[in-house]
Amino acid sequence: MSNSKVVYEGWMVRYGRRKIGRSFIHMRYFVLESRLLAYYKRKPQDNVVPIKTLVIDGNCRVEDRGLKTQHGHMVYVLSIYNKKEKYHRITMAAFNIQEALIWKEKIESVIDQHQESLVANGNKYVSFEYKSGMDSGRNASSSDQESQYSAAEDEEDSRPSLMRRTTIGNGPPESILDWTQESSTLASQNTNNQAFSRKHWRLLQCQNGLRIFEELLEVDFLPKSCSRAMKAVGVVEASCEEIFELVMSMDGTRSEWDCSFQDGSLVEEVDGHTAILYHRLQLDWFPTFVWPRDLCYVRYWRRNDDGSYVVLFCSREHENCGPQPGYVRAHIESGGFNISPLKPRNGRPRTQVQHLMQIDLKGWGVGYVSSFQQHCLLQMLNSVAGLREYFAQTDERIAPPRIPVMVNMASRSVPTKKSQKINLTSVHNRSQSLDNAAKMMDEYSDEDEDFQIPDEEVAYAIEQETKRTAFEEEPVVEIDLSLFSGNLRRDDNENSRDCWRISDGNNFKLRSKRFCYDKSKMPGGKPLMDLVAVDWFKDTKRMDHVARRPGCAAQVASQKGHFCLVFNLQVPGSTNYSMVFYFVTKELAEGSLLQRFVDGDDEFRNSRMKLIPSVPKGSWIVRQSVGSTPCLLGKAVDCNYIRGANYLEVDVDIGSSTVANGVLGLVVGVITSLVVDMAFLVQANTTDELPERLIGAVRVSHLELKSAIVPKLEPDPEP
Repeated sequence: MSNSKVVYEGWMVRYGRRKIGRSFIHMRYFVLESRLLAYYKRKPQDNVVPIKTLVIDGNCRVEDRGLKTQHGHMVYVLSIYNKKEKYHRITMAAFNIQEALIWKEKIESVIDQHQESLVANGNKYVSFEYKSGMDSGRNASSSDQESQYSAAEDEEDSRPSLMRRTTIGNGPPESILDWTQESSTLASQNTNNQAFSRKHWRLLQCQNGLRIFEELLEVDFLPKSCSRAMKAVGVVEASCEEIFELVMSMDGTRSEWDCSFQDGSLVEEVDGHTAILYHRLQLDWFPTFVWPRDLCYVRYWRRNDDGSYVVLFCSREHENCGPQPGYVRAHIESGGFNISPLKPRNGRPRTQVQHLMQIDLKGWGVGYVSSFQQHCLLQMLNSVAGLREYFAQTDERIAPPRIPVMVNMASRSVPTKKSQKINLTSVHNRSQSLDNAAKMMDEYSDEDEDFQIPDEEVAYAIEQETKRTAFEEEPVVEIDLSLFSGNLRRDDNENSRDCWRISDGNNFKLRSKRFCYDKSKMPGGKPLMDLVAVDWFKDTKRMDHVARRPGCAAQVASQKGHFCLVFNLQVPGSTNYSMVFYFVTKELAEGSLLQRFVDGDDEFRNSRMKLIPSVPKGSWIVRQSVGSTPCLLGKAVDCNYIRGANYLEVDVDIGSSTVANGVLGLVVGVITSLVVDMAFLVQANTTDELPERLIGAVRVSHLELKSAIVPKLEPDPEP
């Protein structure tokens, strides 16, 4: 690294295209210095040479590329280049808009400093030259040389009226009416913005904390089936970026704030600011007699200099989005969102959201019924109130959400339910395989153009590599499960009672290989150990060190030369209960995280022993009380570790925590009606330890207290 001052640094996505046209994404560590932007495969130490650098001076520009879908991810893309060397550029991206905007602001502030020095020197700018192995013998990547979009001309020359930080992409399509631009133009001529509203809009009603306006027209030229333009205005306590990401979503999260949304998908991604979408409306106006409506429209968005966002809609025909059986195709004349920041109140961000819609719902007959038009339009505009309540009912939003990805229209073109299910499954599997491909490219490539083969081939190679690695990690010799027994019976029938069975590891989300970079998680998969038996004990006193009991699964495993990990969950009360799980493996992999946990000290064990609970079947209050948040057992309750010759027993005293004891009291009272899942694992904290692996997972169904037995425990030998 150079001796320049570091302005900003952190993990970002390296985004681009190779010579064969295939796109790629990698996680790379970017460092912005006062005169240089560089990125590395890992966080740089000592004098590590960067993969690529770009000298930052007053001639540099940050080009906004908007949103791009790559390898199952939606990313916000920035391209940094020098206007005198437009083909030498660095393209970077982020999984959330906030992070991308921070980088954009930091880079532009460095550019501004250089431009100020340029003016101070009488327009004589002296460029800084970075010599110490600047490119380390590497050429600019092909993605930077052959960008999908050519660099725009200098903004000061081509768009004199446009400020540099405005993000517009290629501009809105000609068919879209930018109603927000008209508003701002007229408002600039009249300092009283409210006067403008009263002149062109009439307050129709106040509903759900929103002001609903109707546009006033000099000439009523609209067909009867097309409503006047209406807009809803409300205040949401959230940042513009948070609201924008929700407004752009077309997945299940949209149903949580937009009651008119049924589902939606991507038809075509035109550029980073423009896309064509398919959207089904969920309208409740006599649904038995009125056919449902759907839309095919172009959506354009931009970010203004004041931090506001504009999202515009207009209907558009598309060859890949023809009429759908059972739906009437409605037509959006004009519509969209205007998301503008307000002054914070009590330390919380505030945003004004305007939602405008002028729509022709089409259809024979009902289109001429004014109550149908107005009811449906108000239902759509009420999404602003939905946004407000969505954020009002969320206390903590520390981590910025990822930009959601839309399902492609092609994956849901078949109308039958069976075909739709098959398509959705294939899309899910493909997105998983592409995610694996991205992980492999991130992990094993030192340069950005290493993989010049189609993504499908990379995904297949990764899938085979993953299977091979998983196979090597599993025991070569399978364990004979018939040797082990416990007093609680195993029954794999879904509706059985007072029994246990092995729970599917994919029901639990564990830290992925890239968790340190992007906090991503993945399904648990196959566990490291086999659950061979479960005991259900009761006694007048607490039962410790149950693995010493002759004939128990831990003793049998020891006799066979296997290793057993025993979890003894101790439930206090007038009668003490213990549920004991025996996990067995042929041997511990030397140097593995599990082996370090078994042979480590109690402090290490307490900081890593993790339990993930879940109540798939039970009353609402129990499910909410137990939750599904991973818990570090050693931090929450007292744990006692007993290391035997071929086993480790973990005695978990649930009664040692007031909170856990309260939840337990609630659970025990209705335990016969519950189905409880538990997953045990050792928490991975570093990239070397990731991804996390399950020790094992179990499901206990409709447990009966009376089925517990009193164990015969041998006294512990004197120390």
